[in-house]
Amino acid sequence: MHSHMHVPGGGYEALVSLVLLSGLLIYPLAAVTTSRHYKSWPLHRYGFWIAGVLTAGLALVGPLATYAHANFVGHMIGHLLLGMLAPLLLALAAPMTLMLRTLRVGTARHVTRLLKSRVLQFITHPATAAVLNIGGLYVLYLTNVYSLMHESALLYALIHLHVFLAGYVFTISLIYVDLPPHRYSYVYRATILVLALAGHKILAKLIYANPPNGVPRGEAEAGALWMYYGGDVVDVILIIILCYQWYKATAPRHLALRDNG
Repeated sequence: MHSHMHVPGGGYEALVSLVLLSGLLIYPLAAVTTSRHYKSWPLHRYGFWIAGVLTAGLALVGPLATYAHANFVGHMIGHLLLGMLAPLLLALAAPMTLMLRTLRVGTARHVTRLLKSRVLQFITHPATAAVLNIGGLYVLYLTNVYSLMHESALLYALIHLHVFLAGYVFTISLIYVDLPPHRYSYVYRATILVLALAGHKILAKLIYANPPNGVPRGEAEAGALWMYYGGDVVDVILIIILCYQWYKATAPRHLALRDNG
């Protein structure tokens, strides 16, 4: 398969680079501008945003992206960066909160109503987000989609866009940094997270045992190990954040009960 892979041309990389560069410039500009009228935007959120954009960039353009076209290990590393780490870093930057305080009041209200629409509430539901995220990976690696995407620049771009957006929606459905359109209990979100992690690990084992079409067994096994153990690193961070938020939400209640007792 590697001998006839279609590598997206310079136009694709130029467009992606332009989007990434725009993200690097617009976010801090909006943060600085709104800080003149509202509370100063936290410095750590600048860092999360810049790190998230650069992480996504590593997976989409440059040497790693080129390597990913020729080797499944490179592809899997890119998957971890684009579909797991970058969404987590960007979510921690609270971009929706920044956007809402950048917009005019009337426009912000319209956007808020849109975010609370039934369609977006369905998409950002933890269970739906988990299916879109993990289920999409099953379709990618257990069918011919993986081999087909290397023969079509459009399909290649759409799949990478889905991997990123599904990863982002899944992340914000579990940890609340921006204001969520609808809140779900910590127990429910933790349950969805555990099930999603199990699904991710099962898929890694399936890839290890049954390589995707056109992928040499050695590459599939190495890529599956990256997916299995590399995913653990991001998963642990996600678990820590969720547990910390859970602790913060419940600790005052326990302290109050102890004081009253």
